[in-house]
Amino acid sequence: MTATTMQPAIANSLTQGQLHPRTPWVVLGLALTAAAGIVALITSSTASEFSLVGTIALGALFYLVAIIVISRLVEGSRKATDRFVTALVSGAFLIAMAPLLSLLFTVVVNGSARFDIEFFSSSMRNVVGEGGGASHAIVGTLLMTGTAALIAIPIGLFTAIYLVEYGRGPLARAITFFVDVMTGIPSIVAGLFAFALFAIFFGPGVRMGFAGAIALAVLMIPVVVRSCEEMLRVVPNELREASFALGVPKWLTILNVVLPTSAAGIATGIMLAIARVIGETAPLLIVAGFTASMNWNLFADRMQSLPVFVFTSYANQGVDTQAYLDRAWAGALTLILIVMLLNLAARLIARAFAPKLGR
Repeated sequence: MTATTMQPAIANSLTQGQLHPRTPWVVLGLALTAAAGIVALITSSTASEFSLVGTIALGALFYLVAIIVISRLVEGSRKATDRFVTALVSGAFLIAMAPLLSLLFTVVVNGSARFDIEFFSSSMRNVVGEGGGASHAIVGTLLMTGTAALIAIPIGLFTAIYLVEYGRGPLARAITFFVDVMTGIPSIVAGLFAFALFAIFFGPGVRMGFAGAIALAVLMIPVVVRSCEEMLRVVPNELREASFALGVPKWLTILNVVLPTSAAGIATGIMLAIARVIGETAPLLIVAGFTASMNWNLFADRMQSLPVFVFTSYANQGVDTQAYLDRAWAGALTLILIVMLLNLAARLIARAFAPKLGR
């Protein structure tokens, strides 16, 4: 008969002195539960409403103290400091995301009331109460933003190519300086510039969609220049030198080597520039005006845009106040969705034009 001997469990030296991966989540859950209980007791004694924000803030404080103490006892001071900094960074991220999530939630909840087919298929012509839509504003936004992109993208891209590939001396420094200045100008200044420019040729009081496109182009050009310039500078000089060594002229090197290599970043920058100007209100309010009717002609009469539609619906409420507010929220939701689609398109274009790695 053989005797069975009990062998003691051998501890893993790699996991000794470490918290279980689920421990922080358990601590967080207990901290939030304790905070919810304390807030509930306080609100019940004072006959006030339960505060979710206060619960989260108090729970985060409890978690921060608890995880530092537990980590210091089990893992040591160095790991406790690491968990403290990680908790601070994670908390800062959540604080930064809270307004964005709150904004999206508010817009979706309030804008879904009029997010229907009528809103996208009808205008506000002869509508003073319920009903109506923003089709004229959506068309105006797409026309003016598209025209501004057609103007700004070639100018911005060619300017960036000049600054990176050719620009040397006082002229390049002057262009860089003015691009930096244009990046920080208020949007209403661009609107006043377009208004003054068109007033010279068409007289005072001119309102047209093309003037709004010019104002948006003024705002878009510096963003396109900066984004394209940074992407062109990222292209390694070795690629240019290899092309020059084969006897390829510089303009052909830029066309066939530099631009394809940086195409993904350039496309992303252009899409972000369009998304930056599509929500501008002040310049369009000055030079394009607002109207309740559909207008497909950029060179005649006033043209509505989604930002101005949201502003006028909220500022000039008619007999049925709730109907105007519902249309304003639906317009804001539509504008956010358009910007989200532009950012998604930028991601897809960047992935499609990204340099293929490997053989």
